[in-house]
Parts: sequence; structure tokens; C-alpha cells
Amino acid sequence: MLCRLNDLRNKEVISMKDGSRIGYVSDVELDTVTANINAMVIYGRPKWFGLFGHSEDCVIPWTDVAVIGEETILVTCENAVVFKSKQRQGFLSGLFG
Repeated sequence: MLCRLNDLRNKEVISMKDGSRIGYVSDVELDTVTANINAMVIYGRPKWFGLFGHSEDCVIPWTDVAVIGEETILVTCENAVVFKSKQRQGFLSGLFG
């Protein structure tokens, strides 16, 4: 199956450990030297419609991707990294957070 990066953005990521929904692929980390995908980035959910920023983003290494299906991506999430993105702060987050 061929898959473009734009097609990945429409796929839901699900953990194989507990069956929980992690989110939708928002971005990928690409190694420009080797032209390999290193990780998938799933943006955190907006807090109060995005006015108070977003919850933490999740970065899943490409090695943790088990299956890419038509509508979903199954991951093992053994090495998932969660980090707070400072670029995507909300309108009111500077006032209250």
C-alpha cells in the first residue's frame, strides 16, 4: 500500500497496549540526511477551544509503528515521548498560565 504524508494526517493512532485512542497524526519528524521518517507527532487537544493553549504533544518513534491500515495506525507506544509545545500557546494562556 502506498501512502503519502497527507494520507497519514487523516489516520487515527491507536495504542495496541490498551486500545486507547491517542489522536490523529498532525506532523512527522523527517531526517533530511537519510530521508527517513523518524517519528509521528500528535498535537495535544485544545483546552477550552484553544483559548488556554493545548495539552502536551505526543511524539511516537517510527519504530513503534506496528500496522498502518486504511483508517488507523496501530502503535506499541513503548517509547512515546510527551512534551509541551511552546509554539502553540492559546490566546489567554499568557494571562492565566
